[in-house]
Amino acid sequence: MHKKTKDKKKITIGMIGKMGQNPVFVASHTGALLAAKELSQKYGVEVEIKWQTPPEKENVEEQASALQNFASAHVDGIAISCTDANYLTNIINTVVDKGIPVLCFDSDAPKSKRFAYYGADDNEFGKSLAREMAKVMNNKGKIAVLAGNKVALNLQRRLQGIKEELKKYPEIELPEEYIFHNIDVPNLASAVVAREQAKHPDIQGWIFVTSPPLLIKNSLKWNPGEVKVVAGQAVPAELEYVKSGYVQTLVGINCFLLGYKSVEILLDKVLFNKNPKDPFVYTPLIPVTSVNVEEWSLNWKKWLLKEAAYK
Repeated sequence: MHKKTKDKKKITIGMIGKMGQNPVFVASHTGALLAAKELSQKYGVEVEIKWQTPPEKENVEEQASALQNFASAHVDGIAISCTDANYLTNIINTVVDKGIPVLCFDSDAPKSKRFAYYGADDNEFGKSLAREMAKVMNNKGKIAVLAGNKVALNLQRRLQGIKEELKKYPEIELPEEYIFHNIDVPNLASAVVAREQAKHPDIQGWIFVTSPPLLIKNSLKWNPGEVKVVAGQAVPAELEYVKSGYVQTLVGINCFLLGYKSVEILLDKVLFNKNPKDPFVYTPLIPVTSVNVEEWSLNWKKWLLKEAAYK
C-alpha cells in the first residue's frame, strides 16, 4: 500500500456533468464508476463516486448548487464539466479555498483555481471539424455551423478553431449569419437545422459542433449525402447516421475515459498531492467515417459492458 493511503480509508469524489441524458456524460459516469472500482483495489482505499448532474437540460445554477453541496459534504475532490466558466469560476475558487481540489473535465474554467483540465483540446477539435468538412466538400462550397451553447467555453473554442482552420480554404464560405447557436436538446436542435436549411437552401454542408440532432431518428430532412454533415462526439445514436450515409464524418473522443481519467487524476491529487506534469491533459481526437464506424460501435459496446460488469 502507498504510504499516503494509510491516512484515509474512504475517498469521496463528487462529479458534475452538463446534462445527465447526454450520452457523453452517461459514458463518463460509467468510466468514473469503473475507475472507482479498479483504483480502490489498486490503492487499498474505498473510492465512492457521487454524481450530481442536471438531468434533462444544461443548468449552470444547478451545477453551482452541486458544487456547494459537495463542499458542504466535505468530499475529497470534485470533477466538473462547466456549462458556463465565467459563472462558475468564483464558486470553484471558493471550494478550492476550502481545501477541496477541483478538476475540470470536458469543459474548462481556465481562470479558476482548478488544478487541471482533462478533455479535448477544443481549438484543435474545431480545426479537425473544419478539416473534415473541407475534405467531404472537396474544398469548396457554402456551409453552416450548429454551434451549441453560446456561453460554454469549450464550444466557443471549437467555433474559433473552425474559423481559424477555414482560412486555409478560401473557396469554403461560412457567412457569420450561418452560425446558429442552440440549446443542446435533440428535438430543439433538430428544428433549428430543419428551419435554417429550408430558409437557406444554398447551404451545402453543416458542421455540428455538438450533435444533439443526431441523437434522435429521422432528424435530417434531406436525402443521404445531399447536404454534407461533419459532427462532433460520435456517441452510439450518431453512428447510425454515418452507416446510412447522412453523416460523412464524426470527430469523436473516448467519452468513457473522460470519467475514468478524471477520477485517476483526482486520486493522484488527493492521495499523493500529485499534479499532472501539464495542467492541460488532452484526450485524442478520432475521426469516425464509414471505414471505421463498426469498430467505433464495438468500443461503445465494450464501455457499456464494463458498466454492466460494475453493477
